Amino acid sequence: CTRVIDGDTIELADGEHVRYIGMDTPEMRPVEAYAKAATEANRELVEGKSVIVVPDVELRDRYGRLLAYVYVDGTFVNAELVRRGLAQVATYPPNVRYQEYFLKLQRQARAAGRGLWSEESAESTSGSS
Repeated sequence: CTRVIDGDTIELADGEHVRYIGMDTPEMRPVEAYAKAATEANRELVEGKSVIVVPDVELRDRYGRLLAYVYVDGTFVNAELVRRGLAQVATYPPNVRYQEYFLKLQRQARAAGRGLWSEESAESTSGSS
């Protein structure tokens, strides 16, 4: 991985953009709550490292990005971001291989109040003044 674009998209050495399957992180433009944290976590996990890219049924999204599950040094990156509470489960058939696993990790993150599921996050999105 030569560059982390955001919390759920990376660029490979050959210039290929890879969008993680099964999850979605907050957007950087405009910056949403936890977008920077998700991007930094992704950077920590993959930038400058050799990654294993595993496709599912559908290979590309409407923007031409490669859709994949990403692994580095034995870590399932898509799942790790969900586990840390920095991504929400977002599955789009037919790419649903790990849907149940991701939902389990999301439930655990929510129960533990990690990341997007923290009280701090709830306060920042509640619209209170």
